[in-house]
Amino acid sequence: MRIARVLTRLNLGGPARQVLASDPLLARRGHEVRIFVGSPEPGEGDLFVVAQARGLDVVRVPGLARGWSLVGDLRARAFLRDALAEFRPDVLHTHASKAGALARWASGKNKSLPRVHTFHGHVLEGYFHPTVSKGLVALERKLARETDRIVAVSHATADDLVRLEVTREEQVVVIPPGIDLEPFLAQSGGNGVLRAQVKAGSEAVLVGVLGRLAEVKRPEWAIDVFEVLAERYPQLQVVFIGDGDQRGMLERRIRSLPAGLGERVHMLGAVEDVAPLYADLSAVLLTSRNEGLPVALIEAAAAAKPAVATRVGGVAEIIAEERTGYLGTSVDELAYGLAQLLDAPAQAIAMGQRARMRAQSRHSAEALATRLEQLYQAVLAARSQAT
Repeated sequence: MRIARVLTRLNLGGPARQVLASDPLLARRGHEVRIFVGSPEPGEGDLFVVAQARGLDVVRVPGLARGWSLVGDLRARAFLRDALAEFRPDVLHTHASKAGALARWASGKNKSLPRVHTFHGHVLEGYFHPTVSKGLVALERKLARETDRIVAVSHATADDLVRLEVTREEQVVVIPPGIDLEPFLAQSGGNGVLRAQVKAGSEAVLVGVLGRLAEVKRPEWAIDVFEVLAERYPQLQVVFIGDGDQRGMLERRIRSLPAGLGERVHMLGAVEDVAPLYADLSAVLLTSRNEGLPVALIEAAAAAKPAVATRVGGVAEIIAEERTGYLGTSVDELAYGLAQLLDAPAQAIAMGQRARMRAQSRHSAEALATRLEQLYQAVLAARSQAT
């Protein structure tokens, strides 16, 4: 098959890491894959060169970026219209709202082109003003009517899309994220890499907060959790690994912490190769207000690290409550879960091992590539039968 993939950007987030994991495997299976991407925002990192180094056919789309811009969006649509006509894909696979809207709009006149769109989560309710949310739902409904299959990364996301009538039950398929697990499976015991970067001694217990520092990730809750536990656990330190527009706010919060506490909260910024950093972590903390199925939790599980996370989206589909980590809906509940891990280190290690086994069986690059391949074949077969 000739497959066109369109993403808003190849930042350090989950969608990009999935493409880097699955698309080389699809190419090895004889498929021709071309990836169209826009430009990331400052501080997000850019995996464009990494993708090229892995032999992927990656094309930068002028004007394509997060956020709406009339001039940029029209420029991106025109480029995609011409580029897709030149590439002549058998399947168009778009990812997330912005790229999904522009690419499907650009290919609209080609009614014979099968279209697949992935929701890596959604912001269709409880995120924007109700009027804006209503408009977004209406737009996604219209786009879905012109799409052969809607992919959700979790059952929770799929349920939301059906409930909001964005898609029909028979149109949506759940394909969990898959990544290259090997670098994370190789992490066993501490290697000192992260401790050296944050100048933490061997007695320190490091908890990682990994991902974009964006409003939807609610990173300030991680500092709230730390403040609840800091006095009881003087060895506890928190490490933010990622960057984004909330960094300035977090730095101000850290400076405002009581004397002696600010030195125990660290910000590394965006890191391209995060796998070696997991070795020194005792646990991972995720505080998002909205998620699909976070890749950071898959990475943590593969690295045999237990996690404490908010009970949102598909998070409960990767964290087995009290078996591989703890879930909560408030700062106090998250602090309670993290305290359980800190009070019982041996149990935390056992939880991490169980998490690793679950990740190996569910979230490998091979599993993702196979599911995508089967989906594309099914879409083409359905189109063939319809004609």
